[in-house]
Amino acid sequence: MSDYLTPNAQIAEPGSFPGPDAPESNLPRPDIQRPAARFPPGDYTELKLLIRQKGLLDRQVSYYTFQISLIAGLLVLSLAFLLILRNSWLQFLNAAFLAFISTQICFIGHDACHRQIFHQPQRNDWLGLILGNLLLGFSRAWWTNKHNLHHGKPNQLDLDPDIEIPLLAFSEEQARTRQGFPRFVVKYQAYFFVPLLTVEAFHMQFHSIQFLVRERPRYRGIEMLLLGIHFILYPVLLFSLLGPWWAILFILIHQALSGIYLGLSFAANHKGMLILDKENQMDFLRQQVLTTRNLKAHALTDFVFGPLGCQIEHHLFPGMPRNKLREAATIVQTFCQERSIAYYESGVFQSYREIFQHLHQVGAPLRAERRQ
Repeated sequence: MSDYLTPNAQIAEPGSFPGPDAPESNLPRPDIQRPAARFPPGDYTELKLLIRQKGLLDRQVSYYTFQISLIAGLLVLSLAFLLILRNSWLQFLNAAFLAFISTQICFIGHDACHRQIFHQPQRNDWLGLILGNLLLGFSRAWWTNKHNLHHGKPNQLDLDPDIEIPLLAFSEEQARTRQGFPRFVVKYQAYFFVPLLTVEAFHMQFHSIQFLVRERPRYRGIEMLLLGIHFILYPVLLFSLLGPWWAILFILIHQALSGIYLGLSFAANHKGMLILDKENQMDFLRQQVLTTRNLKAHALTDFVFGPLGCQIEHHLFPGMPRNKLREAATIVQTFCQERSIAYYESGVFQSYREIFQHLHQVGAPLRAERRQ
């Protein structure tokens, strides 16, 4: 199963890369956009100047100190439940709680890999190593490499690894290329999407190891050491406290719910939005905005989805600290409106309705073949 989920990513250097209408539903229609003329780069330069003048790219160490302390406190609480609770059934609730914490740790790791937190790049790198490799079992180098490729060409066929997933298709062209078991899954992918996410955490861990074995990124030795510590301490702790069978169930629940939470959080950003052909020449500003969906501002939404609620602003300014994204959104939205650039945001439930509707529509041609 992991092999089917492997993104077809190339190797990118570490660091951060700086819809048509459907009247009946008012949804952005994720058709493939054919090559378009380039726009002059002045728009993005002007926008970035506005953002910089507002101080929105300045580091926010105090904010992240609070965020890290909060999640660390929740992690300690979950570990305390492991030590204190004697009812094994209640530990399954703890596994769900730990899945929430793990995804929040991943969000902070995401910000660290974008070097949003500290002024010194090395401190961001080390925080990413601790959060990703040690606590989650994900390689910082593997994730940064894949994520940078995504940021460079979001929703662009053959160039964005996040839409090059063999068990899914995000355009009819992709769907028609699937054969065998993947073709069957794509036919009904709207139903399979969430079940597939249950193995996403395992998939990320597997490909983290595979990446470090095949490639030689910076900190490779340290990454392998921290992964080794994670994959020893995590099961040993659970097996010693819960016993073998309960520990296995705890791991399965924890990892499955982590994958679902993480996958659905990232899906809300781009899935169901404009898909670009490989040869498309759209400029940076328009590609980042037109292929991306924001979630409407709400205190609960911004907490649950972490840095992913304001994805348009994050894609335009990957180094912007999380707590400045909403302020930037008011500037970006006005800027886009003045230039007739479609800026799209929706509520959480509306975004998922659009995602599953899109997945179902993409698989329709394959289902039609069966009826013929």
